[in-house]
Amino acid sequence: MSMVIGFMKVQEDNYLKMAGTARHDREMAMQAKKDLSTCSDPVEKLRLQCLSRGSAGIKGLGRVFKIMDDDNSRSLDFKEFLKGLSDYGVMIDKVEAQQLFAVFDKDGSGTIDFDEFLVTLRPPMSNARKDIIMQAFRKLDRTGDGIVTIEDLRGVYNAKYHPKYQNGEWTEDQVFRTFLDNFDSPYDKDGQVTPEEFTNYYAGVSASIDTDVYFITMMKSAWKL
Repeated sequence: MSMVIGFMKVQEDNYLKMAGTARHDREMAMQAKKDLSTCSDPVEKLRLQCLSRGSAGIKGLGRVFKIMDDDNSRSLDFKEFLKGLSDYGVMIDKVEAQQLFAVFDKDGSGTIDFDEFLVTLRPPMSNARKDIIMQAFRKLDRTGDGIVTIEDLRGVYNAKYHPKYQNGEWTEDQVFRTFLDNFDSPYDKDGQVTPEEFTNYYAGVSASIDTDVYFITMMKSAWKL
């Protein structure tokens, strides 16, 4: 399975092979859509609707919620929750939305913490998968500040071997930004990747890989871990 989407400065002409290409996302999206037809659990239905959009689907929903959080409380009431789902194009009726909200409103306060919501919405992953994902993130986060930016990539990637850089179509920064956008929501790309966003992305990739051994091998190969 070809997973080439970037370049790594391990050797000047080495390509970075990484999960999450269009082919991989299409396979996962098709499976999610298929599973949706027989799913009745409200949490799983929402998860599958997000995954049907590809590896960045769950992260995209998080972006919508973040935009709605005007007071930076990192929480949503039911009205905000319902509007967020609607804005993201999630097909869910009000009764199902109420059931879903109740699952996450554990203390009955009338609000949910959307960070916890997104963590729960991620497809379940073993600790081994979570650990290898964070190893890859730390390798990218050259400055160690918990956010991967273009500046971090300057110490990891050599953009000069990208075909679009070579033909003059893109600058180095455009190559770096395109790489970061792979982890970003199509609705709000900010050129920054947090550990949560990175994990949300790979939770989508993980959903279509059956065994820990294969997932870990794939990650080690992709990121030279």
